[in-house]
Amino acid sequence: MIFALTVAVCAASVLLMVLAGIHAFRDRLINDLVLGIAAVVFLGTAAQVVVGLMRMSAIEDGSQLATFVSYLVTLPAIPLLTTFLAIKDKSRWAMGSVAVGAFAVLVMTIRLQQIWNIHG
Repeated sequence: MIFALTVAVCAASVLLMVLAGIHAFRDRLINDLVLGIAAVVFLGTAAQVVVGLMRMSAIEDGSQLATFVSYLVTLPAIPLLTTFLAIKDKSRWAMGSVAVGAFAVLVMTIRLQQIWNIHG
């Protein structure tokens, strides 16, 4: 894993979480800024998938490897699906789901980095 990429994904996820939370609180729909930040989060997680899959042989523990790979391959789906939901569903709760999805990306990215630091 590339530490700078992890930090960038975490920072973008926090920004997305806060912005989507504000939009949900104010009952606003998704706009271009939220969509752009979600795209940055998605592209960062997609880059992590490529890097992580290329370097996953460094993790020798089977259970840690399974956790690492499962987090890694599901990570890009979260911002993609929650953003799609926010586009289709025109309610406050759609933006709330984007905020929760961004929080999930943040936690899973930190966990990926923890696993990598132990074994990488």
